[in-house]
Amino acid sequence: MMDVNELSQEFDEAIERAVGRDEVDAVRRRFLGRRSAIKALFRELGSIEPDERKRRAQLLNALSERMEAAVADRLAAAGGDDEQARLRDEAVDVTLPGAAGQGGSVGAWHPVTEVERRCLAVLGRLGFEFRSGPEVEDAYHNFDALNIPPHHPARDLQDTFWLAGGKLLRSHTTTVQIRELETRPELPIKVASAGRVYRNEAVDATHLAMFHQLEGFWVEQGLTLSHLKGVLEFVTRELYGPERLIRFKPKYYPYTEPSIGLDISCASCQGKGCDACHKIGWVTVIGAGMIHPDVLARFGYNHSKIRGFAFGWGTTRMTAQLLGLTKARRLHETKQRQLEYLNRGAL
Repeated sequence: MMDVNELSQEFDEAIERAVGRDEVDAVRRRFLGRRSAIKALFRELGSIEPDERKRRAQLLNALSERMEAAVADRLAAAGGDDEQARLRDEAVDVTLPGAAGQGGSVGAWHPVTEVERRCLAVLGRLGFEFRSGPEVEDAYHNFDALNIPPHHPARDLQDTFWLAGGKLLRSHTTTVQIRELETRPELPIKVASAGRVYRNEAVDATHLAMFHQLEGFWVEQGLTLSHLKGVLEFVTRELYGPERLIRFKPKYYPYTEPSIGLDISCASCQGKGCDACHKIGWVTVIGAGMIHPDVLARFGYNHSKIRGFAFGWGTTRMTAQLLGLTKARRLHETKQRQLEYLNRGAL
């Protein structure tokens, strides 16, 4: 590990060479990010003598403040240069006549995308970082690493879209969790993922062969089921509103133990039972659980110390619920007037 003087000199050279906001921001992440050398030096303070610790802490604090100030100054200067360059590149002669066909309607996010962005924004407030993964997967990341053995019914042809060479279309976004865990990032791990998933099933009013899912997972020392329930309650209140009733119930998933589901009261009857909720009064919106010890052990985590939990929901179904749609497939019909109408609705 380099000492304070070496780190200071290396930073000075890097910030001096940085041109433009992207390069300056890269220097900031390299020298002030969570995995930077200065953060590692701060973590080492606890292992040295008190007198030396105090002196070294003062040096590190001074260096950290100097680097932050230097980065801020360079970002301000680079921002001005970038803005001038952008204005030159985007200069338009407004006295010229407009091109034929220009103007008209303004585009908007698809309703599912809008809901997905809203969900990620809520999770972002809790510190979750977005990660994406491939839609064409292999059996290991989609099944084996998640305690779903070859004889599990989810691998049948009627449940999964299999491709040539043993590949398949991912059936859930939990594959992103596996790809993240196998890189062994620094704890805590707080990741959210979203995107299309595929199930080889009949299309009806409430089911599609392709739909959208969103998942979050958190791995850290000392996590419990209470932490999971607290996160789920916060996310549900933020997305559906504080007036909705919620309840937890036991569930089963091969890759979590224990597993739970979260129901919300039907918006039409507030849990009393009506046609919209098939007289039940409740609608299941989230599946969750503590990450199975076997899944953690597969990637070298000691389950007696390191725990994790995961949760997910279908953003296609959530969008239909928020818009009051009885048929989710209406969200994917290529009818511009219908999408324009939906975008003027509850979203």
